[in-house]
Amino acid sequence: MTIALCPGSFDPVTNGHINIFERAAGIFDHLIVAVFNNIRKTPFLTIEDRLSLLQESTRHINNITIDAFDGLLADYVKDKKADIVVRGLRDQNDFFYETAQMIMLKRMVPDVEMVYLMSEHKYSYVSSSAIRELVRFKGNIEGLVPDCVEKTIKEKSIH
Repeated sequence: MTIALCPGSFDPVTNGHINIFERAAGIFDHLIVAVFNNIRKTPFLTIEDRLSLLQESTRHINNITIDAFDGLLADYVKDKKADIVVRGLRDQNDFFYETAQMIMLKRMVPDVEMVYLMSEHKYSYVSSSAIRELVRFKGNIEGLVPDCVEKTIKEKSIH
């Protein structure tokens, strides 16, 4: 059984992420989507909110597990016995960033393979940071994130 791992902060999860998960789940036997706390970013949503929203928005994918981790990705990959790390790419900037990250991971876990899935064109401009900026300035995020994410963000923005 091939276990693929798709790590990310998913703060918040977007429709582009969901598309990558759906496609990866169609390729590999099992997909683990793992939320990590990115120490380089101030969180928009709590880990608990992100896990809940990922659970709800991926309910239709049968071979997926939603999880969270703290620490080194290499240790998590080993712990989960993952064969593949999947990363979604929107453009060449993502490619350069992800390649540097994956070279370091490969150094620590030589047996793991890296797979990049290109974003579908309609999602190529959608990022979690763009969503956070739209929310901050009361922009419209409809159609860019799963409905449950939009609803949660609207509810949290009111308080």
